[in-house]
Amino acid sequence: MLPPPEATSSAKIVEALLAQKRYDAMTVGDIAQGAGITRGALYFYFGSKQEVVTALVARTVEHLWERSRATAETDDPRQAIAAAMQRTVELWNEHGLVMRTAIDLSLTVPEIGELWSHTADLFIAAITAVLERAGVPIGTEPEQAPAMARTLCWMIERTFYHASQDSREELQKVSSTCEHIWLISAGLTT
Repeated sequence: MLPPPEATSSAKIVEALLAQKRYDAMTVGDIAQGAGITRGALYFYFGSKQEVVTALVARTVEHLWERSRATAETDDPRQAIAAAMQRTVELWNEHGLVMRTAIDLSLTVPEIGELWSHTADLFIAAITAVLERAGVPIGTEPEQAPAMARTLCWMIERTFYHASQDSREELQKVSSTCEHIWLISAGLTT
């Protein structure tokens, strides 16, 4: 049996609540009230505030990957990099609060940590593929595609994490910087 719309909307409510207060200050009562259900009804579907946030993170990372998958498959590496960075800006503008919360909780909430690590692995594989199409060799050495992709992925995540706390303009600036670094790493600068 699927939960009623009020319960499934709880994850969406959490995203709106994150704009008003931090995760630590949010209560199950806040979530239930925002969803228009009782605390008991919320507990019927979710065991805790943490489970609701985990569901939100799961929904968000699925959205991230769906929106980014086609970008990674673009044949021209320059176009793939530019499109990936533009998509990254869009995703952080849309879901920055959830993504920052996921990063913050990834070390203390195992389920969120696993979701975030799995998502990073998918992006690392996509970045590796773009680097390979640009001519960066595959292998285990620091100057080869997999190691470079891992570093690029985590650099982009951390850079956007901090920039998203400032402004949309700052996200665009760091996107340009990350794109430039990725192009240099891929040997695509002229």
